[in-house]
Amino acid sequence: MNTFICLLRGINVSGHKLIKMKDLQLMFESLGYLEVKTYIQSGNIIFKTKQIDIQILTNQIHKQILVTFGFDVHVTIISSAELERIYKSNPFSINETFEIEKMLLTLLSGVPEKDKIDSLNMGNFGNDKYIIQGKELYLYCTDGYGKTKLSNNFIESKLKVSATTRNWKTVTELLKMTILQN
Repeated sequence: MNTFICLLRGINVSGHKLIKMKDLQLMFESLGYLEVKTYIQSGNIIFKTKQIDIQILTNQIHKQILVTFGFDVHVTIISSAELERIYKSNPFSINETFEIEKMLLTLLSGVPEKDKIDSLNMGNFGNDKYIIQGKELYLYCTDGYGKTKLSNNFIESKLKVSATTRNWKTVTELLKMTILQN
């Protein structure tokens, strides 16, 4: 069995696209996924399946959310090995002066084109920092994510890829949960 992490973008935010985690867990189980666990209300699901094709999983989950809840939700899926690699690759974690509460991870739907990255690099983001490594954008927001210009919508508009962001505490907890499932 393979362990995957599914991240849903934009559910249970400001009273929009409300989905109870128990209902989401039941939906995943109805698809035949095993050992389904959710973490907080923002659409973080860990599950096991024999399927290895992430695109097939993404399509199944996206379609079933639309059918079950009536929402068109962006779905990002990564393997537990990928999450561990992402965690270990955080360039901000080696800086002892950086606070974990200000670190975030934005997962991109694809590797951005160089000219789009160059365009983003021309922006002024104050003391906020970011580093793009493939399909991951590591963020350090000195005044918190709520005050940064580097929101999902901004990143998507500049890089022309879909994005979903999680704080580093969530990334850490999801990694712990996947280790327990393996």
